[in-house]
Amino acid sequence: MPLVIVAGGVLLLLLLIVVGKLNSFFSLIIVSLAVGVAQGLPVSDVVQAIEHGMGDTLGSLAMILGFGAMLGKLIADGGGVHRISSSLIHAFGRRNVQWAAVIIGFAVGIPMFYNVGFVILVPFVFAIAIQTGLPLLYVGLPMLASLSVTHGYLPPHPGPTAIAALYQADLGLTLIYGTAIAIPAIILGGVFFSWTLKGIHPSPPPQFMEVETFADEEIPGFWVSMFTGLLPVLLIALASALAFVLPADSAIAAGIAFAGHPVIALLISVLVAVYTMGLARGKTMKVIMGNMEEAVRSISMILFIIGGAGAFKEVLVTGGVGDYIAGWADRLSFSPLILVWAIAAAIRISLGSATVAGLTTAGIAMPLIASTSTSPELMVLATGAGSLMFSHVNDPGFWMFKEYFGLNLRDTIRSWSLMETIVSVVGLLGVLVLDLYV
Repeated sequence: MPLVIVAGGVLLLLLLIVVGKLNSFFSLIIVSLAVGVAQGLPVSDVVQAIEHGMGDTLGSLAMILGFGAMLGKLIADGGGVHRISSSLIHAFGRRNVQWAAVIIGFAVGIPMFYNVGFVILVPFVFAIAIQTGLPLLYVGLPMLASLSVTHGYLPPHPGPTAIAALYQADLGLTLIYGTAIAIPAIILGGVFFSWTLKGIHPSPPPQFMEVETFADEEIPGFWVSMFTGLLPVLLIALASALAFVLPADSAIAAGIAFAGHPVIALLISVLVAVYTMGLARGKTMKVIMGNMEEAVRSISMILFIIGGAGAFKEVLVTGGVGDYIAGWADRLSFSPLILVWAIAAAIRISLGSATVAGLTTAGIAMPLIASTSTSPELMVLATGAGSLMFSHVNDPGFWMFKEYFGLNLRDTIRSWSLMETIVSVVGLLGVLVLDLYV
């Protein structure tokens, strides 16, 4: 019966979002109420579980997501993205421009939200294609595969970060394992797959071919831009790596662990970006703060959706569904990594949103962490990989790709949807390989 209630809740979520066109946050709250009542919980307990779930989830994530949005906005407005892309194109040359595109997508994608990164990077795809004379998809797919994989696998993006919080996974280890899996996924789904799409001929709208440029003296240097964008990743990864080397009671270890905490790492990075991408570029503090406020406003609904997913998770836990699933999973003959990937993939295909798919899966599968010996970091990555599966017409990213590149539905599915499928499957295979050694 508990699984029937969960399935009914997910079906109701699909109906509200896909058919009713209701906002994901409202849908998650309504489903949380319905599932709680269906489990036999008093209404007061359901409301309390929703409040507790939202508070716990947002309490650990609000600053991380807010600082991440600020950092991405500062780097974009300061010309850091422009400097990184133009420098790498010059360094790699026409022959290896795809690898430059991969690096750009990866470097920009780590600190930046997906939709923001997409809008910022696509004009550079057009500029590179015009400058080199190469096909748009040949240049664009590797860059966007890189951006998509960082969005699905790697903190400090909303989905992976929230899933890691629910699974109580170490963000640093998640980042390290995720990077190892991301590289083959990007190469296969972005670079190699793009070679098979020579028969697709995009015709983007003329206005999308108008690329904003910066005067050279207006923007920071390449290494300053790269350092600013990757600083939170470096701090988080360094803290996790040195934890295996330095004694636990070492003052150096304590200091590095403090700087490597995701909130502190992002705070430090934002402060650095305020100078490197703002004050050093001649911007006033008033303008910089205005840009940061705009960045936070842009993620307000993302925060609510994440909170709603946390509420749904808490209702499932309070009603005992989690314990039932944990006991059921103990009797399975296949890896829980495959289970969470399949659940996330099914919800992603049904709902479209990678973030909602990942968080909903985490709420359902969270008890598996306590009942199995599987690494929580690998569970995060398996869930994230499943959440990227086969983007299609219910995913805003699908339509962004279609409209920016001027493709019909068939060619969008042949290119974008299959690319997302490849990175999802490769991600699962990478997780299963890592599980042999972790």
